[in-house]
Amino acid sequence: MTEINRDAAKHMRVDVWLWTTRMFKTRNLATQACRGGHVQVDGQRVKAAQKVTIGQEVRVRKAGSEFIWKITGFIPTRMQASIAVQCYEDLTPPPDPALRGFVPRRDKGLGRPTKKDRREMEKFLGDMAKPQSRNRRG
Repeated sequence: MTEINRDAAKHMRVDVWLWTTRMFKTRNLATQACRGGHVQVDGQRVKAAQKVTIGQEVRVRKAGSEFIWKITGFIPTRMQASIAVQCYEDLTPPPDPALRGFVPRRDKGLGRPTKKDRREMEKFLGDMAKPQSRNRRG
């Protein structure tokens, strides 16, 4: 089993750290995020080759959200999530519940909506409930 390196003098490329700690599925995606300006270390945009050390704060904008992590260790290669999670401290604030939209739900067991149900939903929701036309002709 590989040990987590917590040596303060140790450093690693930011794209490699993001990949080994499972923040991105591939190293290429981590590199692209750096190139696109979506990765910041201690408040500064960084290139993929930027070296990071223990104690630095990494911010990543991904999928419309911003994630904040503090580096607490390094692992030499991508490993299972239970080990990777020990290499950072998650500082991301919880999402604001007011920003989440209302999701209409049907009671369990009612099955598929009838035509009458669909018309009532369209009347209540207006244009939001109408399906977009997939026919691109005409």
